[in-house]
Amino acid sequence: MSSEIPSVPPVTRAPLPVLPLSGGARLRPWREEDAAVLVEVGEDPGIRHWNRIGPESPRSAVDRIRRWDARWREGGAAIWAVADAADGAVGLVGLGDIDLSGADAEFLYWLLPRGRGRGLMGQAVTAVTRWGFDSLGLHRLRICHSVANPASCAVATRAGFTLEGTMRGALLHADGWHDEHLHARLATDPPPGEDPA
Repeated sequence: MSSEIPSVPPVTRAPLPVLPLSGGARLRPWREEDAAVLVEVGEDPGIRHWNRIGPESPRSAVDRIRRWDARWREGGAAIWAVADAADGAVGLVGLGDIDLSGADAEFLYWLLPRGRGRGLMGQAVTAVTRWGFDSLGLHRLRICHSVANPASCAVATRAGFTLEGTMRGALLHADGWHDEHLHARLATDPPPGEDPA
């Protein structure tokens, strides 16, 4: 096994790419006109329970979308809207804490109830994984989630992220400290469902 540090290309100033999903859905950059979706998310108790998301006003939601765009241009994060066939945002997927010198990043994702039950998030995580490895040259991607969140665990497993262990008391949720599962994929891992032999 090589200990050589992978070559990571410099971050481009190009817009975040659009990534196609099945059924006409796609991943696209957030737009200021999507602010109402973030206001809705801030009022959704299920999403707020598993994510560190607070209430948003229309103005603060626009500011957040602008910060995501700035973080992409700085090379620190890549955050997409999960858009349905009608191009309405129904979720979020992205890589936060991108470390180009360390060649790794951590996933974040959520779906509104109207986006669930169609396999969108599994497709989204798979598409962003491929993009992170192929376009950014990342070596390792990780997903962390509360051990009490089986839906997130299922997304990680279906996308080929190996469960590496449990981090005790790793994240403070509204109801207290939660143990977190740590899943990861390496660029050298076989795609999900492919026999490593």
